[in-house]
Amino acid sequence: MTSHNGMTSHNANDVNDADGATDLDSAKDLNSTNDLSSASAADDEIRSRTLRIGILGTGAMAVALGGAWVRAGHEVMVGGRNAAAAAKAAAGIGAAGHGSLVEAARYGEAVLVAVPADVAPQLAKELASDLAGRTVLDCTVPMALAADGPALTTAGGTDSVAVRLADAAPDAGVAKVFGVPHESIWTLRRPAFEGAPLAVPFCTDAPLAAALTAELITSMGCVPLPCGGLHRAALLEAAAVFAIGVWWSGGEARHAFPAPALAPGAVDDAP
Repeated sequence: MTSHNGMTSHNANDVNDADGATDLDSAKDLNSTNDLSSASAADDEIRSRTLRIGILGTGAMAVALGGAWVRAGHEVMVGGRNAAAAAKAAAGIGAAGHGSLVEAARYGEAVLVAVPADVAPQLAKELASDLAGRTVLDCTVPMALAADGPALTTAGGTDSVAVRLADAAPDAGVAKVFGVPHESIWTLRRPAFEGAPLAVPFCTDAPLAAALTAELITSMGCVPLPCGGLHRAALLEAAAVFAIGVWWSGGEARHAFPAPALAPGAVDDAP
């Protein structure tokens, strides 16, 4: 891994995953010194222990989430098959360093899979021994264009990329998370909308992965929203594809899901 403070501790390489660089300057959404001071104080309150997170991939989602984690005080390493792309992504977000996919997989407690959904399971299989004992964060969206809009590329039912990753790396704790919002949301400091912090849904079968995922979400100023076991990950993937289709059509996905409490006399549909 090559670090970005002038020290060298490993080597480099990258991933074939659309190296779209997200403009992290958009994260500077606070316009005054007072606002910045308040944000810093709030960040200190929610910041947890420092986590070490390896990122597999160098594209837009890798950069956006990696940048969010660096801002939250975590140590991030960007890994990929292309050394120049990994170095550029890492430098752009102020990561601790960059390296190969194997080095990123071995780097810390958590590993983000931010490569195209169709290659993610095979990559996880190749890195299975390196991912063992770690929390694998799956933000992929299995999607392809169809005649009437984006469509899932999985088989439906309980099939999902997350389940396939768990099958490919059985000794890792896989969590489906971070894939529902557009990647631009992760460039915001402590994302909040209509006065409420962003809720981040996730699914996992592994208690340790659930605890680490919730801790990581909280450190970003967001609210963890556990949604059940990994067999429900397909619902999150479908939700992401649905939202993308709505956005592409010019609509707002959030307008389709008003809270029942907004209707006078409404009664919650409790299970």
